[in-house]
Amino acid sequence: MINVLTSIRKTENNQDLSGIVKSLESECRNCAPITPLQCINGCQVYKLKNELRNLREAMDNPNYITELFNVLKNKTRLHILQAIVNGRYSVSQLQQELKKSGRNHSQFTINEEYLRPLLAVRLAAEVRGEYYVTSFGDRLTGLLECFPEFAEKLPAHSDCSEETLLQSLFSGPKTFEDIEAIVSTKTVSRILKRLRSANLIESTKGRDYIFFFRSKRDPAKETLTAKEQKIYDTIIAEGISAGKLAKETKISLRRTYKTLRGLKSKKLVFTRRTLKVYSLTCKGKQLAWILNELQQLVETWNFSEQVMHETEPKSKTRGLFKNACKR
Repeated sequence: MINVLTSIRKTENNQDLSGIVKSLESECRNCAPITPLQCINGCQVYKLKNELRNLREAMDNPNYITELFNVLKNKTRLHILQAIVNGRYSVSQLQQELKKSGRNHSQFTINEEYLRPLLAVRLAAEVRGEYYVTSFGDRLTGLLECFPEFAEKLPAHSDCSEETLLQSLFSGPKTFEDIEAIVSTKTVSRILKRLRSANLIESTKGRDYIFFFRSKRDPAKETLTAKEQKIYDTIIAEGISAGKLAKETKISLRRTYKTLRGLKSKKLVFTRRTLKVYSLTCKGKQLAWILNELQQLVETWNFSEQVMHETEPKSKTRGLFKNACKR
């Protein structure tokens, strides 16, 4: 039984998780508890299955990911999570634990502002006035240890547009126009400024660059000077900047621009502007990776409950036993 529980907490693959959840169901079918209370109080498999059911109920909320991210963007809540990973704590014990790190909160504040949100997204659970981390919360807390600054880098109580943009940039740099298609055009400038000040994104310096390209026009139809021919021959298919042309042809930059104007007038050369792009910094890549892993973790555990629901026996006797357990 313990091996099954350990495996389901560590796995990240839906296919593997499917087999593990089926193992849980197999254990339950082969188990013959004397009373329902024995199942509730002493069975770790029952406990995990119950956690999965409660987690699925929370994940049915279409805004679950947003709510989860906002709950995590609080240093005190993360401190509490780290504490209850190691054992069960009452509110008064959590109050003393928080005082060690200089956080002086009333028990009412701890309960309402910190514990309730953790319970709502099923990262923590409560029994007989004591709070402990769920299996899902345990897995998530271990993931957040890879990025201790998580609660400091992103705004709390947001619609998580910053998180959405960071996850999108993880796949590669984006232009301003690309970003406008990802987040609201009304807030895009504010979001970019906030992420840049947090050292999570960076943009190409200076203005947009202008590159020169050859057109499809046949150069044999035009009479070219020696400089025009030299510069024309140096222009590569991928395009080239005026500064690089001047360096490679050993022609002054002023003369290079003058020659390019001549080539443009003969429709042998055209220009294209390369847009400024935004990309993740090293710190931004770390945070974007964490966000992606968190989302994948949610999807994996959501999938696990679906598998469990599909494999549960539908017999009347089983249903009566489950109702007895709930009471």
